[in-house]
Amino acid sequence: MKKLHIHLSVNNLAKNISYYSSLFGQEPFSVKEDYAKWMLDDPKVNFAISTRSEKIGLDHLGIQVESNDDLLALQANMKAANDNIKEELGEGCCYSVSDKYWSTDPQGIAWEGYHTLESIPTFNGKEGKVDKKSACCAPKNSCC
Repeated sequence: MKKLHIHLSVNNLAKNISYYSSLFGQEPFSVKEDYAKWMLDDPKVNFAISTRSEKIGLDHLGIQVESNDDLLALQANMKAANDNIKEELGEGCCYSVSDKYWSTDPQGIAWEGYHTLESIPTFNGKEGKVDKKSACCAPKNSCC
């Protein structure tokens, strides 16, 4: 089995271990003085690229779930990690309509928890000009 590896540089290991343990609903597989690693079977990764952002590099990270019940469980983990989350229900983004929740990690990286409801023919559900501040539809000025 292959897993996508994502490595983030952080400025406070303990604070980030707490955040990610809550977000993922489990403690790290390995913790060192300057390092922590989670080996996750759930969630699997949905990786996307686009040319829609002025900023090249990481736009946001997300966890896609398959049901509303799974989304509610993820929402609880996100709330445990950062009590200030943003809810968006039935929003059009990335050629899909989804129910989603947004959280921000200690570095200011937006995390999206979402359940896709249906496909749509446009990027954000609207015809016309696209805001190029973000590749996706993350809340403006971070969310939380």
